[in-house]
Amino acid sequence: MAEPKKKIRIGDLLVQNEVISEDQLMTALKEQKTSGRKLGNTLIDLGYVDEDNLLNFLSQQLGIPFVQLRHYQFDDALVKKLPENHARRFRALVLDEQQGELLVGMADPMDIFGYDELVRILKQPIRQAVVRESELLNTLDLVYRRTEEISHLAEELEDELGDDAFDLAALTATGDDTEAPVVKLLQSIFEDAVQARASDIHIEPDESVVRIRQRIDGVLQEHVMKEKRINAALVLRLKLMSGLNISEKRIPQDGRFNIRVKGRSIDVRLSTMPVQYGESVVMRLLDQTDGMLTLDSLGMPKMVMERFRIAVSRPHGMVLVTGPTGSGKTTTLYGALSELNKPEVKIITAEDPVEYRLPRITQVQVNPKVGLEFSTVLRASLRQDPDVILIGEMRDQETAEIGLRAAMTGHLVLSTLHTNDSVSSAMRLTDMGAEPYLVASSLLGVLAQRLIRKLCDNCKQPYTPSDQEKIWLQSMAQSGVHVPSEFTNGSGCYQCSNTGYKGRIGVYEWLEMDEAMLDALRRNSPSEFTAAAKKSRYYQPLEQCALEYAKQGITSLDEVFRISATLEDADHRRDVGDISLA
Repeated sequence: MAEPKKKIRIGDLLVQNEVISEDQLMTALKEQKTSGRKLGNTLIDLGYVDEDNLLNFLSQQLGIPFVQLRHYQFDDALVKKLPENHARRFRALVLDEQQGELLVGMADPMDIFGYDELVRILKQPIRQAVVRESELLNTLDLVYRRTEEISHLAEELEDELGDDAFDLAALTATGDDTEAPVVKLLQSIFEDAVQARASDIHIEPDESVVRIRQRIDGVLQEHVMKEKRINAALVLRLKLMSGLNISEKRIPQDGRFNIRVKGRSIDVRLSTMPVQYGESVVMRLLDQTDGMLTLDSLGMPKMVMERFRIAVSRPHGMVLVTGPTGSGKTTTLYGALSELNKPEVKIITAEDPVEYRLPRITQVQVNPKVGLEFSTVLRASLRQDPDVILIGEMRDQETAEIGLRAAMTGHLVLSTLHTNDSVSSAMRLTDMGAEPYLVASSLLGVLAQRLIRKLCDNCKQPYTPSDQEKIWLQSMAQSGVHVPSEFTNGSGCYQCSNTGYKGRIGVYEWLEMDEAMLDALRRNSPSEFTAAAKKSRYYQPLEQCALEYAKQGITSLDEVFRISATLEDADHRRDVGDISLA
């Protein structure tokens, strides 16, 4: 059985080999007593040694390999030989098996106690490898997904249901047993969703199965469970947590609750809907732990950021953010509010629903059932002496006209519209019935946005566009502009669940009103407005922003085409701006 090469302290080893000085070691040991961190981490934090140099040094001295986990292909069966709690405790991960010997990556290969415990737990000879601690912690969240645990708990809950699901549901509703299978199952579902960075959880009953789907980077990933009867118990428990009517199954209901998952505070927005085989539940997960995003953290192009920030700092006028559902409009508006939120500024919001709770801001939840519509809240807000008003959505003529008049009378009004681009948004207000002169007098600018997926840094590779894609690219560019021969694509790996993508980034289109556009608005001339918009100083189409990301290797051409207009529309807009593909 393999043993660590030397039972020697890392500090002494580094001094003996003149990697650090004796004085540096003493300083690090003193700092370690204060911080409680391992000596290696302390030396790295103090800048005495680089992490890669330290790990390569340990690899050479101990005669063990240095493994970079981000490029490693894991075997799920091998990984699961070491239970998750021990993997996290000893900062270790099973990587490979050869001739009955396990290769185990450790963040601290000189941890003799950890080594002995791993031998005892695994009951096999082990060979050590050294790995980066930061990579190890990220990898643990990827390899120890809760899918098997969820399936096991679903089976346990199905067994407990026996012949009559209704009786268990009644028991679950009144009992406080936190060890009940339904509670443990929900806990595992939420933990798995947080580990996978899911934004939504869908629980959908079918004829013979229950589907749990998670929206990760805008795309749903599915887990199917054959225990179809568990759906009623899951829905019941979620309704109880949300304070909903558990006896009402014939109409949709909305609610929310807060949970703590893996040390994070998660706000859950829940919606139920009666469907053919029971009730479907969709939950939006809002992580409150990191606080509100600022405008600087949204990743806007510099020019767009500067012009948008100037617009939202004006004392009066209207600024619109447009895009489809799930395009990040609310996040952008909250980022603007976080900058405007000062003691001397009165801010009132009308939202449906209130997604993030903000200090110092008066937030109103719209409730159509009792007549509390956007227009009602907006009209009442004007009597509350506000400086800034946020309207969740411009849904009708009354709301639009009140908002425009408020913008004319000394208030800054922020709102959203469901339109495809910034150019169509201004005319949409007139289509809703707002007077053209009101729009022209109040509208400062329109920000259109989408979210596109970012390529996984671990599996990026060069990609040559097909002939059809080159034709599409040429249709977006001016004639004669060179199209690069290579872009970037993701091949798929363990880090990104074989999708090729990890994370999302916003693409933006800023349209700022100028005299030509305002004149066209006053005359209610869509064609003149569109022509003036294309010639405006700061305007560039969404697809140009996305294309720039593709040229930088941040996203793929597939994502550019997904958010682009049709070929005909792209050709119609090809004369906008100087789209350089070189």
